Amino acid sequence: MRRESRASRSAASGGGPIALTGRGGIVVVFGTGLFGALFARWFDMAILAGLAFTVGCALAALMTRAADLLTLAVSPPLIFFAVTLLAEVITTMGEGSLVRGVTVGLVTTMAGTAPWLFLGTILVIVISIPRGLVTAFKDLRTKLAGIRLFEEEENENPVRWDETPTTRGPRPRHARKEDQLPHSEVD
Repeated sequence: MRRESRASRSAASGGGPIALTGRGGIVVVFGTGLFGALFARWFDMAILAGLAFTVGCALAALMTRAADLLTLAVSPPLIFFAVTLLAEVITTMGEGSLVRGVTVGLVTTMAGTAPWLFLGTILVIVISIPRGLVTAFKDLRTKLAGIRLFEEEENENPVRWDETPTTRGPRPRHARKEDQLPHSEVD
């Protein structure tokens, strides 16, 4: 009975029964993308890599909690590159020159699957906007503005006029006005 109340509360609060952190969403995109990229290479079906990446982006955008959507929204290009590079390294092992094979495979795969990268990135943004991406962006902007204002306020006027200078001990003898002799009395 207690599990049912938790599930109904999380469903009522806007998220599904599973709420991932930003890192968890990145792992979902990375895992599904890598799975698809490896199967695409092994079965020679390039479309699998793009479909898996896009599905991973959609799942992550739907399952990531609203506070971490900004982290997820900026990650797909880097994740796509890392997935493609890792898949090329794994599938090129033992086929002659590793560096040449990975370089050629990476350039070829990136060129062929770039539309899937754009689709996945746009999909994450489109799904995240109604879930709170704009609010997360505004919160970040407010925090950064607050930090900037605090730094400017502290460094605005380096001279503190409200602080009185402290004197340590008596003033030196030559600095006292009453102790100085008039110029006429000096030899």
